[in-house]
Amino acid sequence: MSCQGCVSNLTNALEQVEGIRKLEVEVGSAVIEHEGVSTDALETAITGAGFSIGEPVFHWRDGSVWKQSAHNTKWCLIGCSIGDLGTIAYFQFVWTDSGWSTMAIMMLAIMNGLLTSIALETVILLKQLPFQDALRTAMGMSLISMIAMEAAMNITDVLLTGGAMLSLQVIIPMWIAGFLTPWPYNYWRLKKYGISCH
Repeated sequence: MSCQGCVSNLTNALEQVEGIRKLEVEVGSAVIEHEGVSTDALETAITGAGFSIGEPVFHWRDGSVWKQSAHNTKWCLIGCSIGDLGTIAYFQFVWTDSGWSTMAIMMLAIMNGLLTSIALETVILLKQLPFQDALRTAMGMSLISMIAMEAAMNITDVLLTGGAMLSLQVIIPMWIAGFLTPWPYNYWRLKKYGISCH
């Protein structure tokens, strides 16, 4: 389990099993006190909630995990792009005589991209979690993935334009680099923890 949504899903599934006396579910663990509940009944409830039992064998060939991790990466890319591209566009088209260096603009774009990604993830998670839990989960989601995405997008921009500039010819390569760079990491993370937060 990697988020509070996971905790809620597993708690709800286990509460349906007759004979459970006490249940403590947290991110990463579950403690169950029961009387007369078969192992099969517990395993059925756990796997029915979408979790696996035991240590899964890791491999890179799980098509459903690639699909789900692509979906997660897509939403992260949308969130990051709002702040990142918006910041670059502001300096390119509005505050053209700012005097800011390319590095300063890119650092601000990265920070704004991270913030808008967290905001979008929070809105998405509000469907299954209360606001505080949704915000905490969004902030705890893969910061490594978001930073890699932001770095790839901005490096691509600088390499193709020589600065912090947007055009149709650079936005598409920025999105491709921003998507492909963290996608394997997101697959690994999703495969390792066994469930998605989206």
